[in-house]
Amino acid sequence: MNVREATKDDLPDILRLVHALAVYEKEPDAVDATEDDFAAVMFPDDGRPNTYGLVAEVDGQIIGIAIWFHSFSTWTGKNGIWLEDLFIDPDYRGNGAGKALLGRLAQICQERGLTRLEWCVLKWNEPSIGFYRSLGAKAQDEWETFRLDGQALHLLADESAVH
Repeated sequence: MNVREATKDDLPDILRLVHALAVYEKEPDAVDATEDDFAAVMFPDDGRPNTYGLVAEVDGQIIGIAIWFHSFSTWTGKNGIWLEDLFIDPDYRGNGAGKALLGRLAQICQERGLTRLEWCVLKWNEPSIGFYRSLGAKAQDEWETFRLDGQALHLLADESAVH
């Protein structure tokens, strides 16, 4: 198994695994993203990406992804990594790909002086929760995640517009 930085040529496989993740998370029709969307944030024309990816491959086949971006802690005054998605093809689970991807992200944190590696996991996803705990990760149970999107996002923006 090999873990490496994603390239633009990997976008079809990344999107394939994002769709598989949506199925796993019981939202098979939720993915609107396209390869062009991923290319725009991971491989923009100006060469300044704001989203990054790692891939795990076996015999040249991409079997796992980690999609991430920088976070920031006002308490430490330093950046961290927010892991947006970690997904391993179900046929390849248990071979160390998830740990290898997380391990590489931990190395990136160390190499760049980043203080945190954080992510969310669905509360019903006990296999993943157990895996994360086995690595020493701790649930941030005192925090509640909120999201503003769709019509609510547009409504707030419209109500807040300066006239």
